[in-house]
Amino acid sequence: MKYFQQEVDAAVDTLLLQQVILYPTDTVWGLGCDAEVPPAVEKLYKLKGREVGKPSIVLVADLAMLARYVAQVPTELEAALAAQTRPTTYILPASRAIAPGLVGPDGTVGLRIVHDEFCFKMVRRLGHGVVSTSANKPGQPAPAVYDEIDPALLRGADHVVNWRRDDATRVAPSRVVRLGPSGALEVVRE
Repeated sequence: MKYFQQEVDAAVDTLLLQQVILYPTDTVWGLGCDAEVPPAVEKLYKLKGREVGKPSIVLVADLAMLARYVAQVPTELEAALAAQTRPTTYILPASRAIAPGLVGPDGTVGLRIVHDEFCFKMVRRLGHGVVSTSANKPGQPAPAVYDEIDPALLRGADHVVNWRRDDATRVAPSRVVRLGPSGALEVVRE
């Protein structure tokens, strides 16, 4: 357990320096940075080769942290969270607390409450949301396991988390739910 905590601490220390980490998420391997720091988001997008203005998911620890990043928390969200059985990303109206580069053209942000132990502890210790975009170049498949990560991304990240590198478990991408025009939550991707 001491080694696990050292990896959490190393990731958070890197995030606090406004740098980019490469880490295992609750779905695939991802690139991440502090979701409240615009220069870190820009650095991450440059490394990934992602166009500016194309939003990324933000991992949060709980409903209170999620609420910090949204302009409107849907009334049915708490019930939806209690009923979910797999990682689910919620597309909701963004607040000003989130780095502008993570906000979509329609003013929304994708947020996911993490249940993966490593991600949860990292986000909780940082106290901010952590960007989670798959660790791949545009047009390439998302790496489900460590061995599938592009070597250029491994070299370019400021810190590569040494946790679950030998885990061969493949998890489906997250379910995506959006706040619809009627104010109700609607499934976009099952």
